Amino acid sequence: MLRSALSAAVRPALAKPARQATTLAAGYPRVSAIDRVTLIPGDGIGAEITDSVKEIFQHVNAPIEWEQYDVSGMSSSGEALFKQAMDSLKRNKVGLKGVARFLSPICKFANAFFEGILFTPISQSGHISWNVAMRQQLDIYASVVLCKSLPGFPTRHSNVDFAIIRENTEGEYSGLEHQSYPGVVENLKVSTRAKAERISRFAFDFALKNGRKKVTCVHKANIMKLGDGLFLNTFRRVAEDYKSSGIEFNDMIVDNTSMQLVARPQQFDVMVMPNLYGAIVSNIGAALVGGPGIVPGCNVGREYALFEPGCRHVASDIMGTNTANPTAMILSATMMLRHLGLDSIANNIAAATFGVINEASVRTADMGGSATTSDFTSAIIKKL
Repeated sequence: MLRSALSAAVRPALAKPARQATTLAAGYPRVSAIDRVTLIPGDGIGAEITDSVKEIFQHVNAPIEWEQYDVSGMSSSGEALFKQAMDSLKRNKVGLKGVARFLSPICKFANAFFEGILFTPISQSGHISWNVAMRQQLDIYASVVLCKSLPGFPTRHSNVDFAIIRENTEGEYSGLEHQSYPGVVENLKVSTRAKAERISRFAFDFALKNGRKKVTCVHKANIMKLGDGLFLNTFRRVAEDYKSSGIEFNDMIVDNTSMQLVARPQQFDVMVMPNLYGAIVSNIGAALVGGPGIVPGCNVGREYALFEPGCRHVASDIMGTNTANPTAMILSATMMLRHLGLDSIANNIAAATFGVINEASVRTADMGGSATTSDFTSAIIKKL
């Protein structure tokens, strides 16, 4: 199921009480089996863009029952709620997540905020990133971000179509930091052969199942000869096992990768890399195809799957203004539907979303228009 979820997600197809998507207002038949899904809207624009998904699901009578947890990463006071959300994810196996903002445990007294994934707090101050905690505790080791040019929305480069596979559970995000002396901080980057092999095999399997032709390993082994050297050499060894499949493979240093992405992105197909490089490359990839508002993604492991926008931007500057682009969240939700075997509903929603973008009459500010989040959502619903 995950294969079709990932391959079709960007291809146009021919706790407050959660609203349950079980109405028949749109004329869609009611499905007897209901899937329970953990919903974590997150911070910033998270609530607005997940509301768009809920409205669309309600309209098409998607057989989804939400277990919503309004976990916030802005303070450590919600630890009990976070544990409840984790318990829900463990029960349901599938989750949909918005975006989260995290308070730096070191700088919190200076009122300084950092967006995205942060580090394990020094001593007893602060709290670990809940994004990191989710991925490590559930072992959702593979982040998949899909960067693809959308019909009707031209950008500087055309025909961009690549997938970023990012190792999610170790590397610089291992959460192992300490202050060895005032003003001196040591950060331990953990690299293991087992996890390098696991993510490399995931990348090649992804390529095979989705008709991709090449896998590129992104690294910095010329400087980090042991850590990234282990990742690169493991990738090369795994690649030998897939030679008979006809999939090409190569490797590229991360700084050159950044330049090549903005110069000639069409050369990339599937890219696999350690944790930190994945965070950077995902943002470059999003910029190439139109921004963080249109790039879907997911995090998967053997037991659990958590779907979220490919670029984890909280966009706090537009929070509450009803101007956020919900496309990435909606497409991530269609990936989730395919993962649950609800391909028909997913295809209809994806086709309607691509149709609205292609027609170019209703676009949010990030796409050069003036439509609100509500306008964009309503336009999709009208096409359904």
